[in-house]
Amino acid sequence: MSATSTASPPRPQKHDPYAALREPNYRYFAGGWVLASMGLQMQGTALAWEVYDKTSDPLSLGFVSLARALPVLALALPAGQIVDLLDRRKVLMFTQVGFALTSLFLCLGSAAGVSVAWIYILVALTGCARVFNGPSRASLLPQIVRPERFHNAVAWNSGVFQFAAMVGPLAAGGLIWFSAALGMGRDGAGAAHGVAWPVYGIAALSSLALALGCTMVRPYPDLVRRAAGGISIGHAVRPSVLLPGMLEGARHVWREKTVFGAIALDLLAVLLGGATALMPVYARDILHVGPVGLGALRSAPFVGALAVALLLAHRRPFEHAGRTLLLCVAGFGACTVGFGFSTNLGLSLALLVSLGALDGVSVVIRHVLVSVRTPDALRGRVSAVNSVFIESSNELGGFESGLVARLFTPLISVVSGGIGTIAIVIVVAWWLPDLRRLGRLGTPKTGVQEAIEEQQQASV
Repeated sequence: MSATSTASPPRPQKHDPYAALREPNYRYFAGGWVLASMGLQMQGTALAWEVYDKTSDPLSLGFVSLARALPVLALALPAGQIVDLLDRRKVLMFTQVGFALTSLFLCLGSAAGVSVAWIYILVALTGCARVFNGPSRASLLPQIVRPERFHNAVAWNSGVFQFAAMVGPLAAGGLIWFSAALGMGRDGAGAAHGVAWPVYGIAALSSLALALGCTMVRPYPDLVRRAAGGISIGHAVRPSVLLPGMLEGARHVWREKTVFGAIALDLLAVLLGGATALMPVYARDILHVGPVGLGALRSAPFVGALAVALLLAHRRPFEHAGRTLLLCVAGFGACTVGFGFSTNLGLSLALLVSLGALDGVSVVIRHVLVSVRTPDALRGRVSAVNSVFIESSNELGGFESGLVARLFTPLISVVSGGIGTIAIVIVVAWWLPDLRRLGRLGTPKTGVQEAIEEQQQASV
């Protein structure tokens, strides 16, 4: 009589919340990213305050957003193709240098008291660097972190950004207030004309931190596939080949309906529900809290997002990612409505913290979803398509908010946007049931898995 052995089921591997931080590559990347992000957030706060203080027109804030959006709309698809053809690490380094130069010119222009028109031009040049920066940064991350640590790296990356976005506006608001208190403004009221230049100077220096960090990052050779639609690096590239390659990212997003749904949800929700562009109006004219209060308002969403990012880094991936994504975006819209009605600083901050926490969950789910459903050779182009949706929606949403505030009131602009966001969630949940039923997400596609899936697609 043969003995039968009953093997005990394997124990689930213990979750390591610091897995990504144990990789030197990611530590160099994150160290530069936190400083660069902090500088850009400081710069964004200073730009918003300076432009509104010079014009007292909410539509001028919309024009700042439009100046950022136009380069994304014009260059995103070719930028994604270029990122896939070139060394992503070097592209990221060059764009950070571009950020530093535009920040330097903003610093000099603010000190000299240039017109708002010149600020719009410099913001547009910053947008040209952003359109290459986002795809190169997003598509580099899966090459410098092992697949089993990628979800953890995304959570930490979100946390790094949220921390920078929380500290940056507070630092900018305090520095603008301090500069005005020292009498650096050109008028007796101590307005922000000419007092934002120290913020731009700091942003120029901090942008170089990520460029320096990239010099120490070494992508894993087995995770690097530098090919775009079969075109290897170093080969001659014909325009007739480039155009189909650029469009392949858009075709992939359309084929992957869950990815398309998540990106479209973000596009429409942010396009309608963004209240960030009008925060200078709320800070100066509704809540009466000045530049320091503006810094607090711009920081508040990232306080919530940072708390969520730390929580997500210490927990396993969501079992019902699609449902969680939809609920979080609906909550984002509800908090936006509450912020629009609020005339109390404490209540406004609490609503913005909640709004940021909900958005932080949706950002992590969306980022992981796009990465795990995209082959490495297409990541730059898919990230570029993602940039068209996400970055342009943020900025076009800012323009829409400024325009509606000019035509009606800031209250109507913010509240109607929040209501529209909730309506969009209902429509997307009905239109794309696969997104609603989306379960647990996996790890990025690499190596053998990617080759097998390509062969399967070719045989269909």
